[in-house]
Amino acid sequence: MDKLLLLGDEAIAQAAIDAGLSGVFAYPGTPSTEITEYIQDSKQARELGIRSNWAANEKTAMEAAIGMSYAGKRAMFCCKHVGMNVAADPFMNSAITGANGGLIYIAADDPSMHSSQDEQDSRQYADFAMIPCLEPSNQQEAYNMVHYGFELSERYHIPVMIRVTTRLAHSRAAVERKESVRKQNTLTLPEDKRQYILLPVNAKRHYKALIKKQEDFLKESENTQFNHLYEGKDKKIGIVACGLAYNYLMENFKDKECPYSVLKVSQYPMPEGLLKKLYDESEELLVVEEGQPIYERLIKGLLHISKPIHGRLDGTIQRDGELSPNSVGKALGLEVSEGFEIPSLVAPRPPKLCDGCPHRDSYLALNEAMKDFGGSRVFSDIGCYTLGALPPFESIYTTVDMGASITMAKGAQEADLKPTVAVIGDSTFTHSGMTGLLDCCNDNIPVTVIILDNDITAMTGAQKSSATGKIESICMGLGVEKEHIRVINPLAKNHEENVKVMKEEIAYKGVSVIIPRRDCIVWGQKKRRMQKAAESK
Repeated sequence: MDKLLLLGDEAIAQAAIDAGLSGVFAYPGTPSTEITEYIQDSKQARELGIRSNWAANEKTAMEAAIGMSYAGKRAMFCCKHVGMNVAADPFMNSAITGANGGLIYIAADDPSMHSSQDEQDSRQYADFAMIPCLEPSNQQEAYNMVHYGFELSERYHIPVMIRVTTRLAHSRAAVERKESVRKQNTLTLPEDKRQYILLPVNAKRHYKALIKKQEDFLKESENTQFNHLYEGKDKKIGIVACGLAYNYLMENFKDKECPYSVLKVSQYPMPEGLLKKLYDESEELLVVEEGQPIYERLIKGLLHISKPIHGRLDGTIQRDGELSPNSVGKALGLEVSEGFEIPSLVAPRPPKLCDGCPHRDSYLALNEAMKDFGGSRVFSDIGCYTLGALPPFESIYTTVDMGASITMAKGAQEADLKPTVAVIGDSTFTHSGMTGLLDCCNDNIPVTVIILDNDITAMTGAQKSSATGKIESICMGLGVEKEHIRVINPLAKNHEENVKVMKEEIAYKGVSVIIPRRDCIVWGQKKRRMQKAAESK
């Protein structure tokens, strides 16, 4: 069929469309966002009626995907690595319920924290839940794995994880599509009417069945096209290269001819037979994996080692950050080109809020309102507004996880830190801030919550916000008094009035909400262009 130049994310999306997908469920988060956006923008997907709206958060997205699988259709869930934490409850339990229609979970990890608050390896989750995990080494393999993943899911009635990393998700390569597009599944309910009822009596039975399937998953890994042992002439070192790490390894060798034996692993559980063969024929092993040393640890336990095994654990490869051809080359003792040092005259350029961003005026007003109370009392969240921690604003003092601003402010207030203020974005508020505000109202804790409403999920590329047009009614429904829900317009000309409102609500001995409302400057320009284009038709 066609050959397309695609990002790794786009290859996954196109594969899902071609493989009979009925719905993709996700919350935007780099580096996974482009998967859902590609499907949303695809004419083919629209013609096929594939559902692709954004969810309020990762948990609701995954649960909806499980529901579509329950109905017999093929469904896909996408998130970045920290989104797996939000969806962990349905994720773990779906391994016990199993799947009906094919069910794939895409976890996009971000080693080196290009746009994340931590490094995390989602393969841990797959191993924890005892489900198959696929880890492509290139874009073509990512495309092929989606087709295979749906087949594997339906063969064993199990969710399947596909784990990618930033470098694969955001780099392009030519991808050859399948000859034909598979039709979507028909509506088919589970044969076992109790499959999805996790009362202990059923859960125990399903868990035993999951344990029994581990032998089948291992056989699949031993025989899959994605795992292969390449025999080398030099038996001094045997190399286990996982997923994208295989490419980092091969870039060190001219014509991609490595003198050592290499076990390329792109499907888990680890193929034990191939691993033992490599171990027996090599003097020592080097494990090259992007992320944490998960399989380096497992290999050591599996083999009852007497030979050296090197990798991230012993410092042969750096413990943190992305792999690179250089880091792998150094681990093999090869000469590598380091390039030039950055001259000292090149000053670092940290990210900043866009010129004209409404958050700028919100933070200037907040800083003035908080002058009398000192710092370290403003708790913040995940979004563009996190840049308020940097100069020239230095307005906020925490960023931990989605929704934590409100609940951390509540806890600090209950520790007698007075006053406390929480800053949260509109999309993050409906993602996971609403329950924290409910706790504040239930306990009548005097916290001032500033919900920065810029009408969009801006940080990840202007996806629709679930909060648009609903914030005031949500806050009232949660128990905030109407007169203490204040909407302000964050503009320089309104500065004095905005400071006055903030001071009044910070002084209030109850729960208050301030909503600075003005369009994201980038989104506002785009929205006006879209409106003009619609009017001219």
